[in-house]
Parts: sequence; C-alpha cells; structure tokens
Amino acid sequence: MENKGSVRGEFTKGLISQNPTLVGLLGMCPTLAVTTLAKNGIGMGLATTFVLVCSNIVISSLKKVIPKAVRLPCFIVIIAGFVTLIEFLMKGYLPELYDALGLFLSLITVNCIILGRAEAFASKNGVFASALDGLGMGLGFTLALFLMGSLREIIGTGSWFGIKIPVLCDHPMTVFIMPAGGFFVLGMLIALVNMFAGRKPPKEISCHSCPSAAICKGQCKGETQE
Repeated sequence: MENKGSVRGEFTKGLISQNPTLVGLLGMCPTLAVTTLAKNGIGMGLATTFVLVCSNIVISSLKKVIPKAVRLPCFIVIIAGFVTLIEFLMKGYLPELYDALGLFLSLITVNCIILGRAEAFASKNGVFASALDGLGMGLGFTLALFLMGSLREIIGTGSWFGIKIPVLCDHPMTVFIMPAGGFFVLGMLIALVNMFAGRKPPKEISCHSCPSAAICKGQCKGETQE
C-alpha cells in the first residue's frame, strides 16, 4: 500500500514546487500564445491535463510492452490519439473555444510537458502514481495559464470573462494582450513564485554541470577571476 504522503506529493508537486510552466519553463509556446483571455487559458490547460492523465495511464500500463528502441515514437502516437479525441470533443461541444485555440490545440501532441512526463515518470512508475503525476502537472499548467490569462485580460481589456471592470474598462493597457505583455506577465509570475519559494540566484557558477569539468579541473574559474 502506498504511503499517503508520497501519494499526496505526486499530486501537489506540479502545482507549485515543480510547476511545469513557472518553475520548469516548459510549454512556453501555448503559454504565451493563447493566454490573452482567461477562458482560453483554462481551455488549453484542461485539454492538456486530459491528454497528460490519459497518456500517462496508457504509457505506464504498457511500459513493459513498448520496446525501448522505439519508445519515443510510441509515446507520441499514444499522445496524438488523445489529442485527436479532445479536438473532436471540443469541436463538437465547444466550437468557440476550439476556434480560439486554433492550431495550438493540435500542437499539444508535441508539448514538451507531456512527452517529458511520459519519459521521466510514466514509463518508470505505476499506473496510479502516473495518473496523479499527470493530474498534478496538468492542473499546475492550467493554473499558470489561468493566472496569465486573467491578468492579461483584466489589464489589457478591462474585463474578466466578459464582465467589464469599472475604471479599467475605460483605460485598458492593450500592450498586455500583445506578445510583449505576455512576456512581462510571465516574468512577473516566475519572479513571484521564486520569491515565495525562497529561491535565490547562485552566487557563483559551479563546474559540476560543465561537460569539460574533468579536463579543465577548475582552471577556467581562476582564469575568469583574473
């Protein structure tokens, strides 16, 4: 029986501490492109969450069957199947949102968050843990897109979910619904997450991650200080 703490951890890690967008800086393309409105952010986030959970479950179930040599193509085929399914559902039941998300809905197939979780987690862990991992990461992605979409919509259009906000609706800052505004809001959210998490930039660059560390033996560090 799995420990309750570990089960909770698999779900909650993707919300803040390992948020794929605000910490991992993954999925930047849809994050910046579709978050001009809060509803677009929620729609893209929930669609990605659906694909994440379903693909993680299937990949975890088939991890002993899929040959290692072709695991990435197999993962992509599985992911693409669920993306096609969510496209059909949204086109049939949410046509306005489907049109708003446009090409980025299809591009969920190559979203590095989904393929990354499939390779790093689902292919190495059990079905239940993989489902929780996908759900947590997906909701973390949805939260990031919702926050970005809300801030950009409120400041950039003076409304939220179509409801006009007094004062702001008379003086909207349209730059926030443009690409530059997306980068600015994303940067501010990342800074806030780092501040609340207590993360600080390193005081010096370490050599442990350098591919030439064994040859150099720290000599370049002395040279750069001269």
